[in-house]
Amino acid sequence: MEALELARWQFGLTAGLHFLFVSLTLGMAPIIAYMQTRHLFTGREVFDRLTRYWGQVYVINYALGVITGIVMEFQFGVSWSGLAHYAGDLFGAPLALETISAFFLESTFLGVWIFGWGILPRWLHLASFYVVTATAYLSAFWIMSANGFMQNPVGFRPREDGTLELTDFAAVLANEGALPALGHVSAASLGVGGFFVAGASAWHFLRGTAERELFRRSLRTGVVVGWLGVWVAVVSGFPQLAFTQGQPGKSAALGGDGDALARLQAELTEQVGYAVSVPPVWLSAPFLVMQSIGYLMWVIGTIAIVLFYRGWLERNRTMLYTLLFVVPLPYVAVFCGWIIREMGRQPWLIHGEVTVNQGVTDASTGSMLFSLIAFVTVFGVLAVVDVVLIWGAVRRGPDRAFLGENEAGERIAAGAVGDTGDRDVVIPLSDAVPSEQRASHSGTEPGLRSQSAGKE
Repeated sequence: MEALELARWQFGLTAGLHFLFVSLTLGMAPIIAYMQTRHLFTGREVFDRLTRYWGQVYVINYALGVITGIVMEFQFGVSWSGLAHYAGDLFGAPLALETISAFFLESTFLGVWIFGWGILPRWLHLASFYVVTATAYLSAFWIMSANGFMQNPVGFRPREDGTLELTDFAAVLANEGALPALGHVSAASLGVGGFFVAGASAWHFLRGTAERELFRRSLRTGVVVGWLGVWVAVVSGFPQLAFTQGQPGKSAALGGDGDALARLQAELTEQVGYAVSVPPVWLSAPFLVMQSIGYLMWVIGTIAIVLFYRGWLERNRTMLYTLLFVVPLPYVAVFCGWIIREMGRQPWLIHGEVTVNQGVTDASTGSMLFSLIAFVTVFGVLAVVDVVLIWGAVRRGPDRAFLGENEAGERIAAGAVGDTGDRDVVIPLSDAVPSEQRASHSGTEPGLRSQSAGKE
């Protein structure tokens, strides 16, 4: 492979893997906000425990996702310095705003939320997570604005030296290549987060959990959120197909039209003066996979919702196994979507303005191969660590959640509904764990419901 192909593989793999972290973060944030809101207004302990349990999964995934994001940004300087040269004014502005107005706020308020149990009033503690959720989606907006400009450049004028000058920032933000895609990506992320929560809850039912009421609520919440997310993603995907008509290469590749791609390659090669690589004809395969997964997950979600009736879902082992084993499918669909979006833009780095040949850093094949191996290795290690830590948190159950505990491992109570901040109230872990749950850990009476469920 030449340096250009290695650089493209590097960006494709790192961006795709990074977004798998991001999709779970975007998908789980509204679920946790909903659970904590229910706790604030009902005072039921089950919602507090759900918030802590799923919140720790969110924190683990967020922390690893931040690291992958930082690593990924290094490659812009390493492999794609031409992007900054030709379009730094336009591409850099949304990324800078994402860092300043979204990422810093999100990280700060997440820290407030993590360490605010028993210190902040309950309404203020909840408000901090609403800020986390809002800024997560604000971050996605800025990223999609930058990516949307690469797909559909607007709000600029070319200078004599070939670089691009920003003339209308509002046009960049309202870009039809960004806003519809943001809605599609956000909905797909809800599918990822919802079915992840549902699948993990199903696993606990299959294991004969004593926390039936707690996992019944998270199972149903996950199914509903995942089903709605997939449905909106499918519906919002059709306008994306209409948008591809402005990108002949992507449109031809999705249709598997090899002849049209060959003609386009000849035309573009003549236009730019050197050989270019148009979208591959096999791009129709991930497109078919993405669509099929969307329809399949919608059907599975619909059946699961029907089984809510009289608690059939929690007793139907076939459906529980189905929800468990389909957890990876929304991830696959999201990854396929990014392959289509980015590979379909080729040979343009910025569609119609800057080719990938112009944007790639002038580096040797050996150095580019080294950076590819280094980046992919780091991302692979982080992905494995993320899976191991999340699986450990899911498997241990809600009574070993670290959120809201003091240094002695005691759970900090949230206080009464409407309080102004009962502070530093702690519950010993032995009292926080329902007696039936402790019995199940010791091997006796594993099928009993928890006290928190019985109180309701």
